[in-house]
Amino acid sequence: MITLNYRDSRPIYEQIQEAFKRLIVTGAMEPEERLPSVRTLATQLSINPNTIQRAYAELEREGYCYSVPGKGSFVTAGADMSEKRRKELQERLCALAAELKYLGATDAELIALIQRVPERANAAKADSATNTANADGKTDTANAAGDKDKEEENA
Repeated sequence: MITLNYRDSRPIYEQIQEAFKRLIVTGAMEPEERLPSVRTLATQLSINPNTIQRAYAELEREGYCYSVPGKGSFVTAGADMSEKRRKELQERLCALAAELKYLGATDAELIALIQRVPERANAAKADSATNTANADGKTDTANAAGDKDKEEENA
């Protein structure tokens, strides 16, 4: 599920990008699975196709997907993920761990936190159906698998 929150300060393309990252990382989207076409997703979310294209370009730049001209975009296999991206994430994790240590977290707490990551990934997969209201109290939701059903908007 892709959910747009119009009250969020992040641009829409970043929200779409983060939603696909979450779906890919949690396993909701399998390696080599085709992402919805730009036109289909833009129609489902009622947004400009250029916004979807920008989100897909960022996902490709970060190594989460790749595109095949004339065929679409596909999820990258986990082993094929960019080494550069993994290093970036490891550096962010180290920075967060250092900050937690500064705030008094123990080594045992940090280890326990990292060991809980698979539990959180499974919870995120189950929670992917959650909807977020936009500024009008309406919800824009599209199925990441490209289903043509769109949740009706509340009046």
